[in-house]
Amino acid sequence: MAEVVEFRVPAASAQTLLVWGLEPEPDLEHSLFSVFSKFGPLYSVRAHRNAAVAGPGYYAIIKFYSAGDASRAQRACNGQRLFQKSPLKVCVCTKQKGFQQQVLALNSNKCQELANHYFGFNGWSSRIITLQNVSDFDGGNEELGETLQKRSVKYLCAVEVTLPNHGVRTRGVALGEADIENSEDPLEFVTATRRVQKLAVGKALSSAFQKILLVVLENGKVAVEYDSTQEELTDSLTEEELKGLVQV
Repeated sequence: MAEVVEFRVPAASAQTLLVWGLEPEPDLEHSLFSVFSKFGPLYSVRAHRNAAVAGPGYYAIIKFYSAGDASRAQRACNGQRLFQKSPLKVCVCTKQKGFQQQVLALNSNKCQELANHYFGFNGWSSRIITLQNVSDFDGGNEELGETLQKRSVKYLCAVEVTLPNHGVRTRGVALGEADIENSEDPLEFVTATRRVQKLAVGKALSSAFQKILLVVLENGKVAVEYDSTQEELTDSLTEEELKGLVQV
């Protein structure tokens, strides 16, 4: 049986474990991460103090990218002491009916972590096709007859992700933007420009990964499919056409 893993924030209840019976200790989240990451890549580990009515101790919410990994971790860890004296209780979170959580794209750092896990560091690559300044510094408030002092720095970026072992190549295009409070300060302008460029590249990289579906087989092997429902006009353009479109 195969499972599809996406480059998106885990939202399904089957991907989330509830762990309780935790004893207070330094670096509790680190201890949890060390144990549960052995079963597969983790999106997040969050430990919380019990409510007063529940008595002393902690509980944790652990999110996996894969429901299969979460299930294996639950079966292996439930009732075990792991890193503490008393046994832990681990269960898969129950689905909340009538509540639909918005599915969000992973940020670029998380995308790269997931890609490194499934493809290896040398199993994928990315490159910036173009990074263009599309800022408009000529705006003014004509109704008030005043020139606006606040300026906005904008960069549009196109990134290509390649999976050579799977014959898959995808693109992502994104806009990074930030306001400059003091446009007369050259240091602030340079700092904002670098921040916006990094933001645009990261968003474009994340956008490219959204078109990749990981099909994880029971034997651990990974196949890749291209998600055509996420396809954009920019995917069918040549590199020169794409650069020209971004410049326009």
